[in-house]
Parts: sequence; C-alpha cells; structure tokens
Amino acid sequence: MSEFSTTWRVQYYETDKMGIVHHSNYIRYFETARTEYIRECGLAYDDMEKAGIWMPVLNVNVQFKTPAVYDEIIRIRCRTAKVRGASVDLQYEISNYETGEVHVTGSSSHGFTTPELKPIKIKRDAPEIYRIFEKAKEECDE
Repeated sequence: MSEFSTTWRVQYYETDKMGIVHHSNYIRYFETARTEYIRECGLAYDDMEKAGIWMPVLNVNVQFKTPAVYDEIIRIRCRTAKVRGASVDLQYEISNYETGEVHVTGSSSHGFTTPELKPIKIKRDAPEIYRIFEKAKEECDE
C-alpha cells in the first residue's frame, strides 16, 4: 500500500475558542492515520506488541499552512518515507476534503525496540515486519 487516506469531521472539542483546530490535535490525527496505515499494510500495532516489538515515537515535525476549523471534513494522508534497520520515517498531509487546501504537513520517526525500550534491528530481528515497511516504501516511490 503506497499511501493511506482517511477522512474525519473536526469535532467541537478539538477546537479552540476561535473554532480552529488546536495544534495538539494534528498529532492525534497523525497517529490515527499511522495506526490505520500500518493495519492496511497487513500489520497491527497489537500484533507487533505481541511479538515483543514496540515502535516508540522518536520525533514529530508539523508545518502549519492554514487552519482547519470546526465541522470541516478533513482528509488525513500517511505514507512511508524511509525505512532503516532500526527505524522508520512516515509523512503526513492534512487537507480540506472538498477543496484539497492543505492545512498541515508533517513527519514522524519511530524506532523499533523491545518492550524494555532496547533498540533492535528490525531487518535482522523481525524481517517479516521489515519487508512490510520496505514494500510500502517501494510503492510510495513508484
């Protein structure tokens, strides 16, 4: 799967007094898209955790372009940007569903660790999981 896309109607509780999405919620939107993207690729977080592999966030970057507002339907996109032996980078875009106006772009980096947060080389220690991310990255490059 090259890219995951989903829609969401902005809820009142996600906005500030001006009716604009509070900046912290964009990280939640990223996580929603990431979780479903990985599931669509054939791997659920729960399955990784049962296999003893965690995927903690190492870095999140957000670039704000235009505000999303209350009751707006937004499209949230997620794709694999880079796969390394012990980490993966993902990219995101949040836009207005109807007009395509981009509100936010961003990225996140995730390490692969044991439940004790000891880094592991996913390519060596769980090659089937590495292949899932590598395949998604290759499809993004096509």
